[in-house]
Amino acid sequence: MGKSPIQSPLSEADKEITGNALQATLVDLVDLSLIAKQAHWNVVGANFRSAHLQLDELVATARQYVDEVAERANAIGISPNGQAKVVVESSGLPDYPDNWQSVESTVAAIVDILAALTERLRKRIDETDKSDLVTQDLLIEITQELEKAHWMWQAQQA
Repeated sequence: MGKSPIQSPLSEADKEITGNALQATLVDLVDLSLIAKQAHWNVVGANFRSAHLQLDELVATARQYVDEVAERANAIGISPNGQAKVVVESSGLPDYPDNWQSVESTVAAIVDILAALTERLRKRIDETDKSDLVTQDLLIEITQELEKAHWMWQAQQA
């Protein structure tokens, strides 16, 4: 199907800017959910249970916003793409290591990943300032939640 079956409330130019921001956010959030699950399965050491549970909270947050971002894309006439190959090709998040990881190395990796993601989200907030305030509002909400998570993960390093 070529032409969008959904009429966009945005001009073509604004739809493109906003659609690109939403697609990039979708991919990053799918990647975050997979990274956090990988970490959840492989974290070991002192305070294992706390980190294990906190990682599942991060997965739940990422998955919630994946759906909201995809639905926003649809609402403006953009078909969202969260396929594995697209995530692999276009996620901007740092890689997470294979195998078991200590709580300390897990926390450090998640802190770095969340820092990278929130930096990317803040750029998209700026990019959507003129193209679509509704999408910008969603990006602000996501950034607020992930910056809160970033703070909580950093607090474990203190």
